Amino acid sequence: MAKVIEGLFYSESHEYVKVEGDFAYVGITDYAQHALGNVVYVDMPEVDDEVEADEDFGAVESVKAASDLISPVSGTVVEVNEALEDKPELLNEDAFENWIMKVQMSDKSELDALMDATAYEELCNKE
Repeated sequence: MAKVIEGLFYSESHEYVKVEGDFAYVGITDYAQHALGNVVYVDMPEVDDEVEADEDFGAVESVKAASDLISPVSGTVVEVNEALEDKPELLNEDAFENWIMKVQMSDKSELDALMDATAYEELCNKE
């Protein structure tokens, strides 16, 4: 069973959002990294890029698949996790510790459309 953390927001495309004030840390879930297998590359946005909810912001490539990253929130990228450039496998080691981008959210009400931990666990159990 994949790890799911209480207090985070989850999307149907297996991204999570950790909220701190007006900022959102976005990454892939433990379920997603298990499904992908060994991650070999992370395509991340640039700082100052605008991201839109439900739009691609990058991709994760593993030895068996490439998967688009879908932003759960809209806003401006203020930071990317540069450690993933050299060590993309950090996503496999701990997906929740190794976020991909930090976004200054432009519309916090978008969080209402995301799932809580319980709803996300139910989704994973169906897949």
